[in-house]
Amino acid sequence: MATLFNTVIKTKKDENNIVSWYIELTDTFDDRTEVCNTLEEYEEAVIKLGDDYGGDIEVKWSQDEDVTPEMMYDIKVLMDSYQEKYKDEINKNEKEK
Repeated sequence: MATLFNTVIKTKKDENNIVSWYIELTDTFDDRTEVCNTLEEYEEAVIKLGDDYGGDIEVKWSQDEDVTPEMMYDIKVLMDSYQEKYKDEINKNEKEK
């Protein structure tokens, strides 16, 4: 059975009051939490925490109320590019077999 990770998209303000998003990743089994400011950091955190479970994880996504539709769109575009990257890598690995 897969271990559940909660992924929550949240907002923060910098010193100039500019609002941006970040991702909080929590392992629900032992409550370890990683704060990720980019999708690259999120990817690394999922891999790091997921290694403890042999990669057998389930991710539940949510967002705080103050996350704007524009922020969600930006994240979706970034996620789509990641999916394409991994799809290409999987296809390449399949062809090499």
